[in-house]
Amino acid sequence: MSRCYQPPYTITANILNAVAEISELLGRWSVSNQGELSPQLRRKNRIRTIQASLAIEHNSLSLEQVTAILEGKPVLGLPREIQEVRNAFAAYEQLPHWQATDGEHLLAAHERLMLGLIDNAGQWRSGGVGVFREQELVHMAPPATQIPRLMNDLLGWLATPTSIR
Repeated sequence: MSRCYQPPYTITANILNAVAEISELLGRWSVSNQGELSPQLRRKNRIRTIQASLAIEHNSLSLEQVTAILEGKPVLGLPREIQEVRNAFAAYEQLPHWQATDGEHLLAAHERLMLGLIDNAGQWRSGGVGVFREQELVHMAPPATQIPRLMNDLLGWLATPTSIR
């Protein structure tokens, strides 16, 4: 009998109340805006999201540079950072076609995001990894041989209706 994935937190009444409040606010917003954003506003928001997300990963390109890349203009920057922008935009374009609980879709998203950046884009990792603080190992990830099973457990848990979690 295989173990079911259990996340390292408990869904509390406070969490459920926050989710309900967010849902209510989104519902009000959707009604007041009829759920439609102009294509220009959607594009600007996507560009801001891409720039901010990549900045977290130490991509140094500015909002203006990201915008220029997506408009096909030449930009002075590291080739890797420019490729990250292109990949992120392409992944956002595919987002409506992917299901969050489908392992193949997750790997397709990884492949799209990492295309031209790593050799094994779109594949589960095949080696060991850990998190280090200077020279100290602070977290050792599960062995690579366990990744497909663990990811299937996680994605299965995500696909389970909230009331069962």
